[in-house]
Amino acid sequence: MDTTMLIDIDRLPKEGLRLSRDFEFLSLDLVEENAVFLEPPHADLTVRLVGDEILVQGVVSARLSFVCSRCLTPFEFPVASRFDIVYLPEEIDALSEELTDEKIDQMYYTGRQLDLRAVVLEQLNLTFPAKPLCAPGCEGICAVCGEIIREAKCSCLVKEPESGLNKIKFNVRDKS
Repeated sequence: MDTTMLIDIDRLPKEGLRLSRDFEFLSLDLVEENAVFLEPPHADLTVRLVGDEILVQGVVSARLSFVCSRCLTPFEFPVASRFDIVYLPEEIDALSEELTDEKIDQMYYTGRQLDLRAVVLEQLNLTFPAKPLCAPGCEGICAVCGEIIREAKCSCLVKEPESGLNKIKFNVRDKS
């Protein structure tokens, strides 16, 4: 498996470089620990050099399997994300001491090569939700019976188990 896809900046044609290819990543490369690729991610990229700036535009698409953070059911998560990134030489960043709004969206490169595989992986990871859900209204697992609530397997009238702390809470209120 290729661990890099280096683009030599000095050899970029004036009109830029267009690439369309599948990428191979391990599930360990992803920020979502329970994610599994259902098919290899694909990226359509355009790389252009304008002065010292490297402009990378692209679309990354993939199909993954996630585990719902509420009900623990696996579900398919499609990705289709557009991105535009400006890379500047790292030396330019070293000259500036102040972080401005413009610099927040800028990336930096060192040397005369750019690893597009790392760019695609980063963009892929940025599309993932903080808490993956199988459906927006997923209610998760019933705390009483342990069944998945959305599948109507749970018929509990009370959705929370009886807690010993509830007795204390009511006793404190009665004494006041």
